[in-house]
Amino acid sequence: MAEKEFSTYKGKPLVRCGDELYYGSMDQKFVIRMQIKTKKEQNGIEVADKVAIQLLATDPDLSPRKQLVKSSEKSGLYVALDIADVWLERALKS
Repeated sequence: MAEKEFSTYKGKPLVRCGDELYYGSMDQKFVIRMQIKTKKEQNGIEVADKVAIQLLATDPDLSPRKQLVKSSEKSGLYVALDIADVWLERALKS
């Protein structure tokens, strides 16, 4: 079976499904989930406004409540991606 190619951001997979984005690899100990909560129109294009960010442990033996390590909400997708990258890097180093 051929391996799927994903878009990347700073060398890590970035997968979007509707208004949810996953950043990082499920093979690692942690992954980021971003949910676009609200959108706004800017120069005729619909862009993300409020984005919820969650750092999740990928251990399937943990309860969903214990999988959530850290969460926040930011304005704009680029700000959310920058925070997500910092959180993920720090979590994977520990």
